[in-house]
Amino acid sequence: MTSHTSRSGLQPSRLHQAIQHILLASALTVSAAAYAQTSTDTASIRHNYHISGGSLGQALRQFATNSGLLYSAEAELTEGKTTAGLDGEYTAEDALKKLLVGTGLTYTFTAEGAVAVRVAETGSNGASTLPAVKVVGQAVYDSSDPYNPDYSLPNASTATKTDTPIMETPYSVKAVPKQVLEDQQVIRLEKALQNVAGVVQEASSGLMRDSFVIRGFSTGNDILSYRDGSPYPQNGGNAYSTKRDPANLERIEVLKGPGSILFGRAEPGGVVNMVTKQPLDIPYYALQQQFGSFDYYRTTIDATGPVTKDSNLLYRLNAAYEGAGSFTDFANSDRFFVAPVLKWNIGQRTQFTTEFEYQRFDETPGSARITALRNGSHAYLSSLHRNLFTGEPSFNSNKGDRILAGFNWSHGFNDNWSVSHRFYYTGINAEIRQAFLGGLADSQGNVSRGYEHQSARTDNYFTSLNLTGKINTLGIKHTLLFGGDYYRTDAKDSYDVRFISGTFNLFNPVYNTVGFDGVDVNNRITFGVDNTTSWYGLYAQDQIELPHNVFALGGFRYDQADQYDHLTSSVAGNDNRVSPRGGLLWRPIPELSLYGSYTENFGAQNGINGNGQTLSPQTAQQWELGTKTELLNGKFSATLAYFDLTKQNLAVTDPNNTFLMTTIGAAESRGLELDISGELLPGWRVIGGYSHLFFANITRDVGFDRGIGNQGHRLPNAPHNSGNVFSTYEFQDGMLKGLKFGGGVTVLSKREGNPLNKYEIPGYAALNLMSSYAMKVGATKVTTQLNVDNLLDKYFYAGSNGGAEVYFGAPRTFLGSIRIEY
Repeated sequence: MTSHTSRSGLQPSRLHQAIQHILLASALTVSAAAYAQTSTDTASIRHNYHISGGSLGQALRQFATNSGLLYSAEAELTEGKTTAGLDGEYTAEDALKKLLVGTGLTYTFTAEGAVAVRVAETGSNGASTLPAVKVVGQAVYDSSDPYNPDYSLPNASTATKTDTPIMETPYSVKAVPKQVLEDQQVIRLEKALQNVAGVVQEASSGLMRDSFVIRGFSTGNDILSYRDGSPYPQNGGNAYSTKRDPANLERIEVLKGPGSILFGRAEPGGVVNMVTKQPLDIPYYALQQQFGSFDYYRTTIDATGPVTKDSNLLYRLNAAYEGAGSFTDFANSDRFFVAPVLKWNIGQRTQFTTEFEYQRFDETPGSARITALRNGSHAYLSSLHRNLFTGEPSFNSNKGDRILAGFNWSHGFNDNWSVSHRFYYTGINAEIRQAFLGGLADSQGNVSRGYEHQSARTDNYFTSLNLTGKINTLGIKHTLLFGGDYYRTDAKDSYDVRFISGTFNLFNPVYNTVGFDGVDVNNRITFGVDNTTSWYGLYAQDQIELPHNVFALGGFRYDQADQYDHLTSSVAGNDNRVSPRGGLLWRPIPELSLYGSYTENFGAQNGINGNGQTLSPQTAQQWELGTKTELLNGKFSATLAYFDLTKQNLAVTDPNNTFLMTTIGAAESRGLELDISGELLPGWRVIGGYSHLFFANITRDVGFDRGIGNQGHRLPNAPHNSGNVFSTYEFQDGMLKGLKFGGGVTVLSKREGNPLNKYEIPGYAALNLMSSYAMKVGATKVTTQLNVDNLLDKYFYAGSNGGAEVYFGAPRTFLGSIRIEY
């Protein structure tokens, strides 16, 4: 496996360097006596090997997979070396001897079931002249290794679009790696993002899509997230679509604060980038069956490996099928997801990858939805039953599918310069029918309702071209990025909203009183959306490595955004802007970084108002100061950040019409965030974060001078305090080896439900537990696991939609699984 190295070439102190050398020597060597006494059985077990000739590093990784041994070596040892391969039944020792013939390398086994590769001494036969050195430390995993147990990753690309060490990035960025997703049994993005400080779930679009509040600001426009750095649309027109399936996600990276300089159409609170699993040159197969409360079941598969013997053609296939009931009456869901990937290694520096995703969904909107109750001039939340359904059982449905197809390729001209290109198409078809709540209820629980029918389609196209290079001028190192991207979406959506006479009582619900066709057709709103949005940008960035371990970053982006309304044959929006950003970081010692940065943001048009007109695009500015640390030989990391973020033309749900948007003048958030992740001791891992958002207010309202604005009000779904911590411990040896247990707690303080500040959502604390046991059955790893969320069965609210609707959090929930990997 390869280890991550710093771009800076930062030299540690002599003591620190000596410790590194000791740990490296310990990881790569072991005494022949210890091997003879304790590892004879490991070396003598016979396995079938079918390893193609070619890259030595690839062959050794495949050997480790087949033998079940943990393999470690410095990447430089195997780089450029080849092997004749292996075919047949061999002991692990005999297999290694054949693979290493003529390479100048030797091997050794440890008592812990691992093998290390090192340079052979002159005249050595590669097995009998090893010095007696006690093995300490742990193996270093590649970030894409399916068996990587790390909670902390040293590098991230979301903040810079280059693979940059987080310790050298002057922005707050947090990665949630694969092992965390597995330990928490993540089946929805909101559970993964609880591990990131400052990210709070927002109950947008009837809980039918992923939506969050980051640093106090909603990300609930039609593009919430990015997939491998490319826009990932959430909506079909303005219909709800569905939540993204995580079956093919390797990790999730979150850049805090504005990110439009590299991503274009992004909300200023932050960028959520979903990094997908890519084909591997070592065969790997996994099958998982999950089952849990409320008739939940889910089956997933993950398969990857070479298609050809020379491993020039690789594949990966991820798929998931899920069926579930709900703690809400009359609600259920049925979902299917499949994602094949094919990668062609054309040459040593050139690759071409094609990708496809298909997601089908059939769900019930309106689950867990209630409305706040009025109490004089303010409203309060009532202790209603969590199983309350406020829609119509025979009417509510959300059906559709989402398709992604595309390709990407890259070519390295040399060790310093490379070019990459991406093209993706995403198509969304969605049809939603639901009875919705019309506003705040009165003190008796009576609220008006209406029927809504939307049928939407959107076609989205994205392409980007990037040129990256490294140069050295007068001893100063530069990492340059030049790029451009183009995004287009064609959206069609028809609305038919009919209002029902009378009221619906939350305490005594009566269903099927009137059908959609029975509603007075004169008391309704009908309109359509048929528009095209084109968005293109050009950007440049320079990462500069200065003397004394100082790192500077500067860049800018030019955006042009146009929107054309086909219904009125008119231009609905035409905006352009230049957005700069810059940052400075000082790393005085390897374990500490201090940084500051300034960033501007130019975002999307914010939706439509009651007249069907496009709202003005938002702009934003952010100052950030912070410090980062990386301890325990890089196993543990932490970031503490202070930020001041201001946004203009903020879009919020219209309190008088919950399916439309309106804008205010400006809003500002200021706060502190702490993120931690990593391994404190062998087997003891932790991830979490804490946010203190001491200011998140509307600072200017366009209607305040008329006495109808929200100036001075707190932003909705922006708690003063929020945090999460999750920790696990896995026994490393002995009779309990493979046993893991852990748990965590998620805490949110009270928050406002809407911009009018008419009601508050109470705070809560939810306790979660997990346990698992992994064992080897031949070359197969079998893991059984049980997670319990909201262990104490706390009654709480997940959040509001920024208007009148509030959503229950789930009661105590059990989720078990059996996973087979080989």
